[in-house]
Amino acid sequence: MFVADTKATRDDALAVRQRVFVDEQGVDESIEYDEYDDPDAPATHFVAYNGGDVVGAARIRPVTGKGDAPSRSDDPKTAKVERVAVAADSRGEGWGRRIMESVESWGRAAGYTRFVLNAQTHVREFYERLGYEASGEEFEEAGIPHIAMDKSLRDETS
Repeated sequence: MFVADTKATRDDALAVRQRVFVDEQGVDESIEYDEYDDPDAPATHFVAYNGGDVVGAARIRPVTGKGDAPSRSDDPKTAKVERVAVAADSRGEGWGRRIMESVESWGRAAGYTRFVLNAQTHVREFYERLGYEASGEEFEEAGIPHIAMDKSLRDETS
């Protein structure tokens, strides 16, 4: 798992998101890609490789208050995890867990104490096993049912 800090690694992260969200799940490209994908955006992208194959991606960004966990949007130590994707042929091999462990480890080192995310409801239990708690009602995002979740990063070791 790497921070995607070069054009090539960012392109790899975007490519796996294209395969998972746009090609597989039918998310419109105009929704999938946003201002946080711009190279100068306040977001950190991650990409996972198995050998030379791209198998997963994620991104993390500071909470902005624009629809991000409104009750806690003023906390500068809260970040939002987004666009967590694992390629179809690599699912069930622990890549999702490894991606999230890397993202959380990076987040702790960057000073974040809490993560929020909007999980697709079919992977809610995956995030619950990682310590995330659901809150609120289910909602639709990009035509897919989601649930808001959050996790404290305080007093944990990875």
